[in-house]
Amino acid sequence: MLHQHSFDIEGGNFTNAGTVSTRIKSILKQIGLPDNVVRKSAIVCYESEINIVSYARKGVINLIVTPKTVEIEAIDEGPGIPNIELAMQQGYSTANQHIREMGFGAGMGLHNIKCFSDKFDISSEVDKGTFLKMIINTP
Repeated sequence: MLHQHSFDIEGGNFTNAGTVSTRIKSILKQIGLPDNVVRKSAIVCYESEINIVSYARKGVINLIVTPKTVEIEAIDEGPGIPNIELAMQQGYSTANQHIREMGFGAGMGLHNIKCFSDKFDISSEVDKGTFLKMIINTP
């Protein structure tokens, strides 16, 4: 069983924020994956998607389902993260006031992604963008 899907995300488009994670959740349910795998995948996808919408010009989320894993990649073209260690701290955020007023930017995104992933990798280049890879193991 191998499923691959790719979803484009427009930076700043909060009207459609969450659409990709909803679609991925639906795909994983249709495949018949266990509820806990679907839930963890939806959480890491949503947090990644909101980060792209909040901070980047544009991005893409790739879904790869193998017999043993759900892999989600989030790749954006944005400002990048100058200090990944600091950005990983719970509660740290560079969100502007407008984003915070909409209820986003509480500084939990990267922390939640790490907590709900069985494996998590992040790399970033300032003024270029950020790459996240999240792996959720399937039973």
